[in-house]
Amino acid sequence: MIIGVPKEIKTHENRVSVTPGGAQQMTLEGHQVLVEKGAGLGSGFTDQDYSDAGAQILATAKEVWESSEMIMKVKEPIAQEYPLMREGQILFTYLHFAASKELTDAVVASKCVAIAYETVEAPDRSLPLLIPMSEVAGRMSVQQGAKFLEKAQGGRGVLLGGIPGVKPAHVLVLGGGIVGVNAAKMASGLGAVTTIMDVSLPRLRYLDDVMPANVQTRVSNEAAIRELLPETDVVIGAVLKPGAKAPHLLTREMLSLLKPGSVVVDVAIDQGGCFETSKATTHDNPVYVVDDIVHYCVANMPGAVPFTSTMGLTNVTLPYALQIANKGWKKALSDSPELAKGLNVCHGHVTYKDVAELFDYPVTSLESQISA
Repeated sequence: MIIGVPKEIKTHENRVSVTPGGAQQMTLEGHQVLVEKGAGLGSGFTDQDYSDAGAQILATAKEVWESSEMIMKVKEPIAQEYPLMREGQILFTYLHFAASKELTDAVVASKCVAIAYETVEAPDRSLPLLIPMSEVAGRMSVQQGAKFLEKAQGGRGVLLGGIPGVKPAHVLVLGGGIVGVNAAKMASGLGAVTTIMDVSLPRLRYLDDVMPANVQTRVSNEAAIRELLPETDVVIGAVLKPGAKAPHLLTREMLSLLKPGSVVVDVAIDQGGCFETSKATTHDNPVYVVDDIVHYCVANMPGAVPFTSTMGLTNVTLPYALQIANKGWKKALSDSPELAKGLNVCHGHVTYKDVAELFDYPVTSLESQISA
């Protein structure tokens, strides 16, 4: 199979979908890898690194898209890439359709085969291709929360870990999944009083056993969130419904319960955000203020640490990409139920139920597309 690796063009997105090591493995298994010139530079990989690994360097994104049977990306296509998608071409990337009807409509119109990293689901219901980026985003959320809590950045002027004789900040983490656990680890490690909330009591029991002593667990509901907000300095939004729009756990009215200069970090912004006042921002202009509360809602947080993120991403995506390349997408999805759950759009049909319902598309079965 001919596999294309275009350069990411979203603002400050420095990741690349395949490392030179990943490209080498693909070529060793008989596939041709086409890499756009400069695609890996943001992550620290030169064109020579890819050439040495057996990949071919092409001058433009247009050449890569036109010549490839499968396109591997990191982020969803943006408007200038929509015309490059074509019927029957496999698109394997993070898509997060629930955050954008425009993107969904464009992918449907292209009639490509869109397999989303974020909805590939293992038998234990974990999301293996989301885990490493969730780990990065969870850890980064606390770094960003701590930075924007500084007075010079518009925050209250509170040091996250405090000092002897002065109490530390209080960090509230909404969601006990991968993002939430990593956020709580970082916040508690820096000395903050940390509360992690989730709707699952079994999950909270587990977290209570494994988390440090300065991490408290609470059942998540509106009353409990309201109770905690007045003493909270940083709120981390870490909830996820795979493939669906994130629920709003913090309304605009609830912002008044926070102290002016507090910070909210919405890691769920890729899925529409879990705060009512959230809107996607970029690394160029990462924050804005609503009702005296600083909002950090960067939609590609791991793009700020591209070397770590690219290595972590390739570690998990490469085995699935090779399944698709070695078998073709139909057999690969037939043989792997977890990979099959990644199919969101196929030949103009929406196959992922939550996306179809959100944007009023009919739901088409995976089986009908495989047999077509």
